[in-house]
Amino acid sequence: MSDHQHGTMDARDHEKVFEGFIRFSFRFAVAVAIFLVLLAIFNA
Repeated sequence: MSDHQHGTMDARDHEKVFEGFIRFSFRFAVAVAIFLVLLAIFNA
C-alpha cells in the first residue's frame, strides 16, 4: 500500500463521483415513487 501524502487528493474527481451518486440516488427514489403509485393505482 502506498503512503498517503496529505493534500494530494484531486477534489474534482471526488466531486464528480459524489455528483454521480446523488444523481443515481435521486433517479432511484423517483423510480420507486412511480412504482409505488402504479401499485396503488392497480391495487396490486
